[in-house]
Amino acid sequence: MSSDPAREPARAYTAFGLRAEAEPLDPGLYVVATPIGNLRDISFRALATLAAADAVVAEDTRVTRHLLAHYGVSTPLLAYHEHNAAEMRPRLLARLAAGERLALVSDAGTPLVSDPGFKLVAEAAERGVPVIAVPGPSAVLAALVVAGLPTDRFFFEGFLPARSAARRQRAAELAAIPGTLIFFESPRRLAEALTDLAAVLGDRPAAVARELTKRFETVRRGRLADLAAAYAAEDAPKGEIVLLVGPPGEGAQETSADDLDRRILAALATHSVKDAASVVAGETGRPRRQVYARAIELAAARDRDGQGE
Repeated sequence: MSSDPAREPARAYTAFGLRAEAEPLDPGLYVVATPIGNLRDISFRALATLAAADAVVAEDTRVTRHLLAHYGVSTPLLAYHEHNAAEMRPRLLARLAAGERLALVSDAGTPLVSDPGFKLVAEAAERGVPVIAVPGPSAVLAALVVAGLPTDRFFFEGFLPARSAARRQRAAELAAIPGTLIFFESPRRLAEALTDLAAVLGDRPAAVARELTKRFETVRRGRLADLAAAYAAEDAPKGEIVLLVGPPGEGAQETSADDLDRRILAALATHSVKDAASVVAGETGRPRRQVYARAIELAAARDRDGQGE
């Protein structure tokens, strides 16, 4: 069991060439955001928390060890990731119940965003263990604020499915969300993902943020179809990718019946009924099921008229 933190020797960290002592922490689980690329983005509070904790719980101890070494932090590391979570979680909860102070970090950015920390936080909270946020860098928010897309509402999806059919289906399910969509994407699948999103969501504005906060950071903005064509004509980019897509157009929900039919017929000229419905639902924000039902009717009428000629 942990001893009284007030009686323990002071822990320390080094920043900007200066050695600083970290104040003792109260028992609990500290969710600590770490840099997404540029090590200077860490906060003084995060450094003090990492230094004063009994252990740092990391997704990849190799990545976190580099960060701790950079700032002269000697706190022990514990690995907690999707492959050992079921085994490690009870051990971590037992240490927290005994009054220890654990700092939870991910490889980069804010923990619990696309990592297994959620279950640990949920179970700790259920058992009455204090859970304290130490906020900081986030690839999701960093990308959102530089994309030039609406920021008042957004939806973070994480990674889309790797296969095109499943990716299009998921995009169709997200089409009516009235906010900016944010995805993580593999560089080698970026062009294909942009193509599928353009086919399903229509010609929405989008942005591709690469290597945020790092030396070769780039943000490319444009329409989905234009970005898809551009990346398809180039070698796959390198580095970490955040892909953002703007919401359905303003006033989408007030689309008239005649306008809806015109959009569906235009989409049917180059798409299957299923894909046409996805495209129009993405453009208008109308429920995909509703658009699909109308697309079936219009396609059937078009085919009847064609046979009668």
